[in-house]
Amino acid sequence: MADENKLSAGVRTSFGKGAARKLRVAGQIPAVIYGHGAEPKHVSLPAHETALLLRKSNVVVTLDIEGSKELVLVKDVQKDPVRQIIEHVDLIVVRKGEKVTVDVPVHVEGESYPGTLVMLEHNTLTVEAEATNIPASVTVSVEGLEEGAQIHAGDVVLPSGTTLVTDPGSLVINITVPRASAADDAAEAASEAASAEASAESAAEKAAEAE
Repeated sequence: MADENKLSAGVRTSFGKGAARKLRVAGQIPAVIYGHGAEPKHVSLPAHETALLLRKSNVVVTLDIEGSKELVLVKDVQKDPVRQIIEHVDLIVVRKGEKVTVDVPVHVEGESYPGTLVMLEHNTLTVEAEATNIPASVTVSVEGLEEGAQIHAGDVVLPSGTTLVTDPGSLVINITVPRASAADDAAEAASEAASAEASAESAAEKAAEAE
């Protein structure tokens, strides 16, 4: 966890878009540390190492800020919408044993009954957990579930020490079957109408021949 996730950070004294741009050119990312009643700390993080750590959600990191150690949780990441380059990171100070509220991804495993579809209505659940023991994800099995089966937030088994914050009645998984599209329905109706018309014409022709 945090022991494995370590970064060296520098103190920032220059601010604004121009200063942030210079940092990124130098391979650094601007970041701010909040929490525990202290004044926000403006720091810079190594871009490559930070990007590798942020592949995981809810990362807890031990920062070495010019010799001073700080345990922080990654709270928000801002990216360039086009290039997807990290532009800024918000961090909050945490303590070992402290509980935090975070969103964790829902991982679906197994296969539902043949011919059904698994609809993931919520791809994350909000939980409370110790800052140094945040689950990477929660797993939901859909093995063999048939049409109409539903799994709600309260049905999801959480790791020990983790408490659900999301409304227990929130729908997480819904098992359905594919429905014909409106175009398919229209085509089928047109086909049936054409068949009925052809049958009517054939019956009329036979009646005329009988006369």
